Amino acid sequence: MDELLTTSAAQLGAAIAARRTTSEEVTQAHLDRIDQVDGQINAFLHVASEHALEQARSVDRRIADGEKLGPLAGVPLALKDIVTWTKAPTTCASKILEGWIPPYDATITRRMVEAGIVILGKTNLDEFAMGSSTENSAYGATRNPWDTDRIPGGSGGGSSAALAAFEAPLAIGTDTGGSIRQPASVTGTVGIKPTYGGVSRYGLVSLASSLDQAGPCARSVLDAALLHEVIAGHDPADSTSIDQPVPDVVDAARCGDISGMRIGVVRELGGEGYAPGVEQRFAETVELLTRLGAEVVEVSCPNFDHALAAYYLIQPSETSSNLAKFDAMRFGLRVGDDGKHSAEEVMAMTRGAGFGREVKRRIILGTYALSSGYYDAYYGTAQKIRTLITADFTAAFEQCDVLVSPTTPTTAFRIGERVNDPVAMYKADLCTIPSSMAGNAAASFPIGLAPEDGLPVGLQVMAPPMADDRLYRVGAAVEAALQEQWGGPLWRTLPELSTEGAQA
Repeated sequence: MDELLTTSAAQLGAAIAARRTTSEEVTQAHLDRIDQVDGQINAFLHVASEHALEQARSVDRRIADGEKLGPLAGVPLALKDIVTWTKAPTTCASKILEGWIPPYDATITRRMVEAGIVILGKTNLDEFAMGSSTENSAYGATRNPWDTDRIPGGSGGGSSAALAAFEAPLAIGTDTGGSIRQPASVTGTVGIKPTYGGVSRYGLVSLASSLDQAGPCARSVLDAALLHEVIAGHDPADSTSIDQPVPDVVDAARCGDISGMRIGVVRELGGEGYAPGVEQRFAETVELLTRLGAEVVEVSCPNFDHALAAYYLIQPSETSSNLAKFDAMRFGLRVGDDGKHSAEEVMAMTRGAGFGREVKRRIILGTYALSSGYYDAYYGTAQKIRTLITADFTAAFEQCDVLVSPTTPTTAFRIGERVNDPVAMYKADLCTIPSSMAGNAAASFPIGLAPEDGLPVGLQVMAPPMADDRLYRVGAAVEAALQEQWGGPLWRTLPELSTEGAQA
């Protein structure tokens, strides 16, 4: 069974297609793994065992009948619980949506099912994707398989932890300010934020509509590229979807040649506040890029220094607007509906009981920023900063093919360490927020372990809009060189985790 868990998604898909194994066998192995270790990790909020096995058997029958399917047909996947799927609840890790079964599939869910990908279940997250640690979930924190006293990142810590614990070979995350990339960094996995509009947002429960973007998560660069190819592409159901051909990300991931590429190191994304081990591994990787044939230069993006402050005005403002729909009138939780309270009282009681502390904090911040007399001073000014950040990227990409930085300033911090310090928590996204604000493509790739604590460090690569293939070229080159140096992948064996019963 261990071999089925540690094999890459690309190799599993090839083995299933060649009938050297079956999707049912692969799916059952991962369901068994979830049952064994998820009691300790809490990566999953819902495990759809019966439906997953039905999906797997269907793929096996189609292959036996001679049907030619895609390269990921029969491969299991963990789906972040902010993406709708009619076969399981979509709660966004919030009590206000507890038990809600969506009446429709997200576009990316439908595309994965059509490609034969087997969905194992829904993964944990910070409530409504608000957080950097997955401690804000209404259903308990997710833990990092590298050290279960530490966070797996956020908001998509459930997806990243499922990959790192070998509970799934593929996962879907969403990235509003770094929620794919930061979890990937601290769990030693691969996380891609596609160009905004490059992957449909239809069926992704909105947090901040001008920032949200779903993307692929995996343990290898090629696996992420294969999943990216499945979910990307124009969708008429999403008005922000880009009607352009998808860059050839799979070819780029198989190529991995960066000879002649010009790579910019962002001056503002480093220095004070960055852990020594993170900076050491990043500096070593920059040297590696040079040895691999790239030209490395330093670039300055001065407005990146203001990105965090601007983001935490724009995102809460859009959150305030988007979450207004949870009013106890149409769907979800309803408190005080006993005929003794007015609609306004029911609404207030429901939101008080259904939303967690961080969600309430951001709704209040956003409502204030949008209020009369403050709109121009706060929200309007933040949007001007966003324009300047986009201009910084435009100028930088005139000099370079891609930009690089650490993905996050530190390795995984301890659970509870930043819960009562929101600003310290928000700083986990210092490096990732600029790309979210500008909408360009960005990714995190594992580059080794920090010497001081033995925990994973990530390299962030940023590319111009609709140049997502450049991310994969750089990621594949780094991955191949480091695996040759390490003698194999970052994790070659299953992590040693207890086998308590699953909580989900």
